[in-house]
Amino acid sequence: MTASRYPSKPGPGDRVAVLSPSSGLAGILPLPYELGLRRLREDFGLKPVEYPTTRKMGSTPQERAADIHAAFADPTIKAVIASIGGDDQITVLPHLDGELLRAHPKPFFGYSDNTNLLVFLDNLGIVGYHGGSVMVELGRPGALHPLTAESLRAALFTHGDHELTPAKETGSVNSPWEDPRTFDHEPGLLPADRWTWHRAGRVVEGASWGGNLEILSWLLMAGREIRPAAEYEGRVLFLETSEGMPSADEVYWILRSMGERGLLRRFPALLMGRAKNWSFEQPLDAGAGEQYRARQREAVLRALDEYAPETMAVLDVDLGHTDPQLVIPFGGRVRVDGVARRIVVTY
Repeated sequence: MTASRYPSKPGPGDRVAVLSPSSGLAGILPLPYELGLRRLREDFGLKPVEYPTTRKMGSTPQERAADIHAAFADPTIKAVIASIGGDDQITVLPHLDGELLRAHPKPFFGYSDNTNLLVFLDNLGIVGYHGGSVMVELGRPGALHPLTAESLRAALFTHGDHELTPAKETGSVNSPWEDPRTFDHEPGLLPADRWTWHRAGRVVEGASWGGNLEILSWLLMAGREIRPAAEYEGRVLFLETSEGMPSADEVYWILRSMGERGLLRRFPALLMGRAKNWSFEQPLDAGAGEQYRARQREAVLRALDEYAPETMAVLDVDLGHTDPQLVIPFGGRVRVDGVARRIVVTY
């Protein structure tokens, strides 16, 4: 396995690429996208640069790969940020030039379907950043959540250690992006459950690996970008689920398959994201939403008990499809201190 390296970070006034390696929703839902671009400029002091497929729905995998290559090869571009996720980025991977990306490493920010590109970059030894999309986090109605802004700013501009702060409030309910009234106020939040520590009492430190659980399952099925299990020995696993809201059974089945492959037991620690428990297709009320999260927690712990009985876990971490969102360095150092109940990442 190639040793990971942190790419250089942007500074105020630098140009950053805004790409759509998955879906070109920016072209048909301009309100959150334009808001995200404005915040990149005004709040973060960066100059967003768009590419031919950034606002194009239905672009081909080859076209999207060409935009990725152009952004990474341009020496004036200091970071690459995904507009949003999608569901077919796996088809882009065969068209990527790994040697080009390795020769021009850049910090890449994205999550959900962008797990594909994060895994690809990790295999090249380039640290990426799981989180911080333009349309969702930067384009959040009303204002960025302070925890999201703090984490994203640290990940974008610094190289040091950053302790993750548990959210006191959290939300999953969205309003229509087509409606301008959505952006008049912040989303409603509810009190957040504390992080749940499982088999704590020790300290684990290692390079992180993981991302969205559904996307990883597709990579496993396709036999693409997943290395032999032994190469993940000692790394810190982090996982989360999407607005697709997979059932507890599905979550268990995916983790069981990872266990049967010999993967789960290689990771001495797992950070499991706070599950998104509302979507337009499954608009659960607060009680049903909490039951959904509880069943997912049970499924995760069942899989660990069966396949990774020594693994320490922290559940309901504020990563992935959750609000607020904490950025996780992909391939970067993560320290999970079960004694002190602290998680420190190195950006």
